[in-house]
Amino acid sequence: MSDFILTAKGLTKIYKQRSGKFGFGSTTIKALDDVAVSVRQGRTLAVVGESGSGKSTLARCLLQLQPLDAGEVHFEGRNLAGLNGSELRAARRHLQMVFQDPFASLNPRMKVGDIVGEGLLIHKLGNASERRERVVRMLQRVGLLATDMEKYPHEFSGGQRQRIGIARALVLEPKLVVCDEPVSALDVSIQAQILLLLKELQQEMGLSYLFISHDLRVVRHMADEIAVMHRGRVVEQGDVARIYAEPQQEYTRKLLNSIPGQHRLAH
Repeated sequence: MSDFILTAKGLTKIYKQRSGKFGFGSTTIKALDDVAVSVRQGRTLAVVGESGSGKSTLARCLLQLQPLDAGEVHFEGRNLAGLNGSELRAARRHLQMVFQDPFASLNPRMKVGDIVGEGLLIHKLGNASERRERVVRMLQRVGLLATDMEKYPHEFSGGQRQRIGIARALVLEPKLVVCDEPVSALDVSIQAQILLLLKELQQEMGLSYLFISHDLRVVRHMADEIAVMHRGRVVEQGDVARIYAEPQQEYTRKLLNSIPGQHRLAH
């Protein structure tokens, strides 16, 4: 059995954008340009880069939330593009996402219990009583209360909302979780709590993470491996310790030198 839970190669995503004085022309932007990444079972691959480098597009394409123009994504050895509708829905139970903005990613009209339990309902897992029990257990595991099921998102702080988002992703007991800038919208004092929770849950549940971030201070504590993206391409990938100690690419050195308090690396 492969050590990799997810492998992707040749990923290409092209956006067309209107151009010209009256918008009659068009230009193409390669958001992903022949990208290859791999996530090891039970480990964390961090994807880093500046805004616009293609990180979030990569996440959406890996989860089949956006169609690719070229390339293949294999999850547990199966090509996701080759799955039919029901097979892809079944696979998505094991591929979940924690979004960047906890204020925008939760439906304000739904109670927390319904938000967290929605995936269980969609995938027809358990009866009503069993689903409720699973939701309660998951809320408690992320540091919330059973009574929070009856509340609405606006009654919670940003950090608590992100805990709800994490509970929603993990209640389905996925195997791979994509964390798209999961702490960037939170106060610094709350970030460490959420990162620690994610690490604990990874160990307890045997999760694999694809962790997207622009903050290399966060990545250093979360990741086992790093993939550095620049203008839609992965320009460097390797073990965290090696990347921080001996970056091979000029762009990677610039990212590391931008960290406050970081020792300057030789060019």
